[in-house]
Amino acid sequence: MSKLRVNCFSISLDGYGAGPSQSLQAPLGIGGEQLHNWFFPTATFQKMLGKEGVATGTDSEFAKRGMENLGAWILGRNMFGPVRGEWPDDSWKGWWGDEPPYHCDVFVLTHHARKPIAMQGGTTFHFVTEGVEAALEKAKAAAKGRDIRVGGGVSTLRQYLQAKLIDEMHIAVSPVLLGSGEHLWSGIDLPKLGYERKEYVPSDAAAHYVFGRR
Repeated sequence: MSKLRVNCFSISLDGYGAGPSQSLQAPLGIGGEQLHNWFFPTATFQKMLGKEGVATGTDSEFAKRGMENLGAWILGRNMFGPVRGEWPDDSWKGWWGDEPPYHCDVFVLTHHARKPIAMQGGTTFHFVTEGVEAALEKAKAAAKGRDIRVGGGVSTLRQYLQAKLIDEMHIAVSPVLLGSGEHLWSGIDLPKLGYERKEYVPSDAAAHYVFGRR
């Protein structure tokens, strides 16, 4: 049976999952890229770049776990790209070039309809205007029993948490302070929503927490 998972979602010590002033030049906001310093050396990330990764240990293990048994992804509109409002044309096809790293169906939450985009490597982007639950139902059908990963961003993750739809969530807390941006935990009461900490594993570059249902 499919699980809805969050994996390798990085936040700062003060709880921000992206920095302020996100743009085409700074897709993670000002300072946001440093949240992922633990992830960049891992074999999982280096493979996305077509390179060989040599790092081992806790960070690499969590990165590897994040890609296992996936049949579909869900992304927020901002995670897909910087375009806001109505789609002006079909030119924007994501941050990742002709062959995105997903290799399966990806469901993008948006208020503005758009035809699916088939990319190289098996990724197809579908645009869902009916909300988070509709996106999840479509993802479950596409995943065919495998798991579904919520890739982000912060707003999308918060919506799925508040709807109590996430089954498992891995958060990597990076040792940096952003001060402002998109805050993950503001107004979120994890115990009240039925979640508890299942794992805590520190590394030199991040503190890894896994949350699940009680």
